[in-house]
Amino acid sequence: MLASSIPPSLLILLLLPHPSLPADVIRTSDPSVRWVELHGAPLSHLVLDPGTGHLYVGGVDHLYQLTSDLEAMSHVRTGPHLDSPDCLPPIVPKDCPSATRTHNHNKLLLVERGQGAGPDSLIVCGSLYQGICDKRSLSNISQLIYQTSNPVDTQYVAANDPRVSTVAVVITTENKQVGGGAGGVLRLMLVGRGYTSKGPGDIPPITTRRLFPVVSPRGAFSQEEELGKLVVGSYSEYNNHFVKAVVHGNHVYFLFSRRDMWHKKEYRTYTSRLCTSDRSFYSYVEVPLLCHGGYNLAQAAWLGNHSGEPALYVIMAAGQASTPVATSRSALCVYGMAQLDAMLLRAQEVCYTEGGRGSSGQEEAYIEYAVSSKCLKLPKDSLSEYPCGGEHTPNPIASAVPLPATPTFTSTTQLTAVTTTAEAGHTIAFLGDREGRLIKVLVRSDWSGDLYGSVLVDSSSGIGADILLDESQQHVYVLTNSRLSKVPVSTCERQTDCQSCLAVRDPYCGWCVLEGRCSRKHQCRRHLQSHHWLWSFEPTNHCVTVQSLQPANQSKDEQTQVTLSVVQLPALMEAESLSCIFGLLPSQPAIVMGSSITCQSPAPELLPPMLAGSDDMILPVSLVFGHVTVTTGNMTFYDCGAVSRLNQSSQCLACVSSVWGCNWCPLDQLCTHNHSCPTQHIILNQRDSPGPSSCPLVFALQSSSLVPLGLNSTVVLQGRNLDVYTDEAPYVCVVEIKGVQFNLTATAEETHDNTHTFTCSPHQFQYAVSQLQYSAPVYLRRGERRIDASPGLRLQLYDCSAGQSDCSQCRAVPQEYGCVWCPGSPAPSCVYSQSCSSIPADTCPPPQITQVQPVSGPVEGGVLVTITGSNLGMRYQDVVGGVTVAGVQCPPQPEGYLISSRVVCELQPSGEQREGPVLVTMGTTPPGRSMQIFTYQDPQLLGLDPDRGPVSGGTRLTIRGRGLLTGQTADLSAFLGPQPCYIVEEATDAQLVCRTGSSNRTGDVTVRVFFGKAERSIPDISFRYLDDPVITNAVPAESFYAGGRVVMVTGRNLDVVQQPIIAVWVEPLEVQRVKRRKRLALLSAKQQLVFNSTMMTVSERCSVLSSSQMSCLTPAVTPEVKVKGVWFQLDNVRVHFESIKGKSFTYYPNPEFFPLNREAPGAPYRFKPGGVIAVEGQHLTRAMSRQEVTARLGDQECEMKTLDNTHLYCEPPETQPMREDEGRELPSLRVFMGNLQVDLGLVQYDSDSLLSPVPLAAQVGLGAGAAAIILSVLVVILMYRRKSKQALRDYKKVLLQLETLEINVGDQCRKEFTDLMTEMMDLSSDVGGPGLPLLDYRTYAERVFFPGQQVAPLSRQLDLPESRRQTVEQGLQQLNNLLNNRLFLTRFIHTLEAQQGFSQRDRGYVASLLTMALHDKLEYFTEVMKALLQDLVQQYVAKNPKLMLRRTETVVEKMLTNWMSICLYSFLKEVAGEPLYMLYRAIKYQVDKGPVDVVTGKAKRTLNDSHLLREDIDYSAMTLTVLVKNGVEVQPCPVKVLDTDTITQVKDKILDQVYRGAPFSQRPAADSLDLEWRSGQAGHLTLSDDDVTAVVQGRWKRLNTLQHYKVPDGATVALIPRSQSSGGGGVNQVYQTGEKTPMLEGEEEEGLRLWHLVKSSEDPEIPKHRKSSMRERERAKAIPEIYLTRLLSMKGTLQKFVDDVFVAILSTKRPPPIAVRFFFDFLDDMAEKHGIDDPETVHIWKTNSLPLRFWVNILKNPQFVLDVQVTDSIDAVLSVIAQTFIDSCTTSEHKVGRDSPVNKLLYAREIPRYKQLVERYYSDIHSSASGCYQEMNSTLTELSGSFASEMNSLVALHELYKYINKYYDQIIMSLEEDPSGQKMQLAYRLQQVAALVENKVTDL
Repeated sequence: MLASSIPPSLLILLLLPHPSLPADVIRTSDPSVRWVELHGAPLSHLVLDPGTGHLYVGGVDHLYQLTSDLEAMSHVRTGPHLDSPDCLPPIVPKDCPSATRTHNHNKLLLVERGQGAGPDSLIVCGSLYQGICDKRSLSNISQLIYQTSNPVDTQYVAANDPRVSTVAVVITTENKQVGGGAGGVLRLMLVGRGYTSKGPGDIPPITTRRLFPVVSPRGAFSQEEELGKLVVGSYSEYNNHFVKAVVHGNHVYFLFSRRDMWHKKEYRTYTSRLCTSDRSFYSYVEVPLLCHGGYNLAQAAWLGNHSGEPALYVIMAAGQASTPVATSRSALCVYGMAQLDAMLLRAQEVCYTEGGRGSSGQEEAYIEYAVSSKCLKLPKDSLSEYPCGGEHTPNPIASAVPLPATPTFTSTTQLTAVTTTAEAGHTIAFLGDREGRLIKVLVRSDWSGDLYGSVLVDSSSGIGADILLDESQQHVYVLTNSRLSKVPVSTCERQTDCQSCLAVRDPYCGWCVLEGRCSRKHQCRRHLQSHHWLWSFEPTNHCVTVQSLQPANQSKDEQTQVTLSVVQLPALMEAESLSCIFGLLPSQPAIVMGSSITCQSPAPELLPPMLAGSDDMILPVSLVFGHVTVTTGNMTFYDCGAVSRLNQSSQCLACVSSVWGCNWCPLDQLCTHNHSCPTQHIILNQRDSPGPSSCPLVFALQSSSLVPLGLNSTVVLQGRNLDVYTDEAPYVCVVEIKGVQFNLTATAEETHDNTHTFTCSPHQFQYAVSQLQYSAPVYLRRGERRIDASPGLRLQLYDCSAGQSDCSQCRAVPQEYGCVWCPGSPAPSCVYSQSCSSIPADTCPPPQITQVQPVSGPVEGGVLVTITGSNLGMRYQDVVGGVTVAGVQCPPQPEGYLISSRVVCELQPSGEQREGPVLVTMGTTPPGRSMQIFTYQDPQLLGLDPDRGPVSGGTRLTIRGRGLLTGQTADLSAFLGPQPCYIVEEATDAQLVCRTGSSNRTGDVTVRVFFGKAERSIPDISFRYLDDPVITNAVPAESFYAGGRVVMVTGRNLDVVQQPIIAVWVEPLEVQRVKRRKRLALLSAKQQLVFNSTMMTVSERCSVLSSSQMSCLTPAVTPEVKVKGVWFQLDNVRVHFESIKGKSFTYYPNPEFFPLNREAPGAPYRFKPGGVIAVEGQHLTRAMSRQEVTARLGDQECEMKTLDNTHLYCEPPETQPMREDEGRELPSLRVFMGNLQVDLGLVQYDSDSLLSPVPLAAQVGLGAGAAAIILSVLVVILMYRRKSKQALRDYKKVLLQLETLEINVGDQCRKEFTDLMTEMMDLSSDVGGPGLPLLDYRTYAERVFFPGQQVAPLSRQLDLPESRRQTVEQGLQQLNNLLNNRLFLTRFIHTLEAQQGFSQRDRGYVASLLTMALHDKLEYFTEVMKALLQDLVQQYVAKNPKLMLRRTETVVEKMLTNWMSICLYSFLKEVAGEPLYMLYRAIKYQVDKGPVDVVTGKAKRTLNDSHLLREDIDYSAMTLTVLVKNGVEVQPCPVKVLDTDTITQVKDKILDQVYRGAPFSQRPAADSLDLEWRSGQAGHLTLSDDDVTAVVQGRWKRLNTLQHYKVPDGATVALIPRSQSSGGGGVNQVYQTGEKTPMLEGEEEEGLRLWHLVKSSEDPEIPKHRKSSMRERERAKAIPEIYLTRLLSMKGTLQKFVDDVFVAILSTKRPPPIAVRFFFDFLDDMAEKHGIDDPETVHIWKTNSLPLRFWVNILKNPQFVLDVQVTDSIDAVLSVIAQTFIDSCTTSEHKVGRDSPVNKLLYAREIPRYKQLVERYYSDIHSSASGCYQEMNSTLTELSGSFASEMNSLVALHELYKYINKYYDQIIMSLEEDPSGQKMQLAYRLQQVAALVENKVTDL
């Protein structure tokens, strides 16, 4: 089934394939891509059989055979089967307990050609059964050709781990053995595979397998000694990740990546080569491939051609730091095979003949894979003699010089696949990427690449490494996670015209000119000739175009030759010709002359008719070859006749001025393209010749253009150029009035200057008009000919009476009209002067006023008054000074004046309230008086409601007052301060309503109302702008369509809002569909338009409950709309729901309820009292909770019990309720969910069930018995619960108090945290680079193995006299050999531990010495440690297993600490180091912001109550400008300090700032520098903690601070090296803040005690043993709330950093370190072995072995890992955090009470969360696949090699010998007692050691 465009819903159905066969082939929305969905994701391999075109696909548990059209031919299941990578096949469940049903991942898929020797077959290897292989028939893969039922270990081919790669290649070579089978052919398979930690560990990276002939007893795929393999010294070290294997010429090449073991230990990509005939791997040689730009890991490869030469195309990715993990940054690099072979040969030659060194002495080649060969200096011709090596030549050889390449193409999305092809001499690469795109790149001859296109093949998965082209090179087969797609290499044929074809820029495509199609080059028959095939990728190529046409336009009435000038016309053959086609007319032959082509234009009668209203048409002119249009131009055909027809009033003028060059024949009234007329006279086109026109023309009116209606008038016209007419036809004047023509006879008279005057006969024009005048066209006719008239030649007909209704208006008409006011009968009117029978009036009647608006105004005036009436003056000047309003002058405004009918004047102040009429006076006539009375009012404002609102405005404000209707509504405006308040309703006299605008600040503003220019405000009342409401939370975030769900909104200032609203923005679904179709075409602006016009809103009001809470009911929406958004409208503040918590509000369809009685919905539901009613439905809880639902049965409530997604249970009343309405007999059950109300049917109680079937006596007896039992049980329960409830209440109370406190300090914390984060952002930019000051491994090991020791054995040298050194070293070496004997080592440890004098410190020391001595054999060390731990478990199981590993009491426990430290160093370095450093810096920054007492070590900012500086110290922050010398120049650097800091503290802070990126050990010590205060030019003062100025009071001496020296803020200081002279004395050398113990006792100096911020409270008279108990008493006092607040504030600020550290340590998002998994596995095994099934015990063991043994140590002492200084005050904070970590790892319940330590109180709320982290960490490790022993061993091997050189093992052995010497006799006795020890002569060997070492060094 093929589908070209499938709706998405149907697509899902198509993707559900049949269980055994794949789904039908599907065409995607891109119709050219076909694909088929297959089982077995992820599909891994794709093979094409070139002969048949069949495809073979391998995946997980599935194999497919498909046709080239992706139709399934055969399908085989290959798994899952019972298997385990730890067991060898065949799998017998009882012998292999770890066997489970395991998926079979396809690892190899290869075609093996029989070539006459055996059948063609498909080689299939999977990951099951240690990677064995089958052979299957190529024609039908379900037929097995070879399969082994009992494979032997030589037949394990592929990697048994799905993640480990395997590649292979089939080669055919000569069989050199005698009688070796058919024709001496030997067919082999060379296999490259990565290292697997499980299963047989001795399979080399590259092996040779026999395919044919198979000689019994050996099977196919067997690895035989004589076939060869790559011998490797260490399998785990040389873990090659193979990418590709290819055969080229006589060689096989392998491409792989691995860690470079020889040089920098970085991951690199290599290519290795072998001769196909080389069975001994003598010819093995490899070279690193370099792809510039940091691309180091090969991902995929293809052997193709480049410019005709073979080349290797490799996809490279940049690795993540020093790991084999590829990042998304990737590239395509191309390596020529010739260059590659030359590099490989060079490496061979240098290693054969030059000892591996080139001419410059640099190492060019070496021996790889840790084998015992080395480069030699053989004779020079060795390589030519032995091109494939020999027994005597060194191997395997590796080139030290890489083969470089510049990336051809780079990508930021990870590339995964590559294949190449050639097209028309160009190389094209197809690349796959991680996002499912097939990328097309043209590879240029200079190796650069051009990306020219991409196709999205599969949006849901990345493209696999196998992409192949089909045999015809027309399609690419692309394999993705679960589908195989067939993608055409190009879609040229889709482009239908030249422009779109060239625009494609596809190297495959070009325009085939004479065939008129977009095609590949070889498909265009004449592609070899120029201009025949235009390549789309060549930017200079253009389509064949018509450059010009001659003529470009011509008359439609003539036929001419048209010449086309054509660019890039392809050459034709002799017999071929082109033709022209005009429009849709028949074609005509074309004559080709070079680039010019001549055609005949079509006959006039063939041309199509022109459009009405047009005088021209454009026809396309197509140049055609056969049926193919080569190019097209445009030609214009015009019609002169249409030019004159379209301009009736001036035909001649239009004709002779037209663009077409038309001429006019006046006698024929004809516009023609010809240059001659039928009747002689012609007027030629004048477009290009300026000057007066020659056309016969009426050019002017000689009489007046003003013509009064109703009077006889004579019109006189003037004309010229009329002599052309010689006939006797009469002239007629034509006047057109409203479409009616009036023909007037005309008499002509010629004047002297060749002009004529035409006098038209007098005529009385009549017509009804509504305005003064009408403009009528006039023209002249001579017989039937119309003479042209000048444009705009018109008569102005007028009627005086029209619109002039009174005298003033009449007299205002301009004089030339001659209108007068005639007082005649029947009524006075405005007439033409000659029509008035009586004498016209000189003056007009008095003014009349009909209306005044407004009729009131403020006493201040300032409003405009409009007076309407008649005879209000003939012009504005008439009324100036003549208008009074209520007796007050009112000056008229010129812009408002209308003649006679309207006067607008500005009201002037009256000074008081008054009233009166409006008078208008003009000249001497009596004034006009208004009937309306105008009132001057004094409006008053009396009150406001409400008197406050949000600053964003939107409050509806009601202003109450008197006389508010003063002036017009337009004069009324209100303001709140400077902001307008917009009037929203019609004002009344007593109130006006306005909506407040936004303000830029909060506070009180005056309310002002303007009546015109008069201002009023309310005395003593103002409006208060308050902060806008803020919504912090709104729940729930979903509702049903029916709405009515209560949304509880919390926030601030909610009561400021007058009318809060919840609104929903909806859009009809129809619009949605239209928009989806138009989305691509619409511009964003238009979209906005559509959006606004189709959006609708529905809203509901909310109820404000308090300033912090309001409730809203969700609005109901219909299902026919799509909800686009939900928001709260709080007056003018709009809060979108999404912005509150980042979560959008969702509307769901209403839930579906089923009737109670589903069988018979009409019948009542029978209910037995005492039960519950179960209502069924769907999606009941999708947008509703139980608390929100109510149910009613009749008139009573049915009590809600539970609600889940499909059921609602409610308990009805005991007795049947009344019905709710009269129409029914029974009550019905109704459910209410918000607005949704559902009637579920009638309910009828069963009456018979109310009668009890049990006799009354029995009921009473049973009841009494049950009651007695229940009562006694209740008494017991109540007593117990009372006790536990009391404890729980106490616990909750304490928690609640803490929570309240934390909330109170929350704001402060947030501010502090923001400040801290700003600081840390600067820091993280340092840390990201080289800024993390990690200690090197040696220092780390020294500090962890030997904590607190001044000179650790790691740093020491063997201190021996030279004469004895050799002997002693020999003895120590023998002791080392003895330690490698497990029996000796365990005996030695047990003997030492049995000795009385062997202290706990000694045990730890010996364990660390052993760790040093055995550091190069960590696998052995681990085995010994495990054996000792097993003994330890044995001991504790007998006693109390929970106490095991709690302390470090034995040697093995310290060994475990050291072992964890070694294994977790890289985890610290890569994962935990950075958050730990950030935590340290955050603590330091916070502590330093407050005062720290340098003597007691107490700090104002801390987490530790015993280190809290409780006294209130006055201090202020300062910024010092420190002069820092940077090279030559001195730069100022600002440093923040406190004025209470001692000078040493200031120096430390300066050093912190100046050396902020540097490790602590690399910065100068504070006591080596002096602080100098520089003031002015010469003032330099050296500051110190103690000098002569120090303040002494009694026996207390105070350390100097900046305050003491009165150093001001902003002072300039400098740190200078301490001068030698000041040497000794200063206190600075005594007090270095870095020292671990604060000097509480004070260094006595001349009997004085030193203090800084507080005097030490301890009295020296009190004996020391009593001091501590006093201190404890002091701590036991309840800590006051203010101090707890300080601690909580510090805790809140540091919370994020503490969380980050804990999560880094305990997160399982990345796999936990292998050592942790290994050791936890070991503990689980121990527990199982000893039958300990209490999970708490194992939890305690794990906690004691990792968190308490290692992590707490690191948390308390970050200086073990980081090069930093931990001061007391920081240490105090870290101790609390470490204690919290300890509490989080315990299983016991964490309860706090009033007497709990403060640090437990501090983290009481967090510890349960941390506990979950720990439990998840343990359980995830437990549930992840166990059996990581192999992986652990390879890790230990790597660690042994990495760090062994750092260890000074001889010193360690020498130190160990001191213990042997001390307990010599006991050790010898213990060794002699052991029978195995006797056999091994251990005691004798120890005596030999003693003989060599003993008594040689006198001070032993």
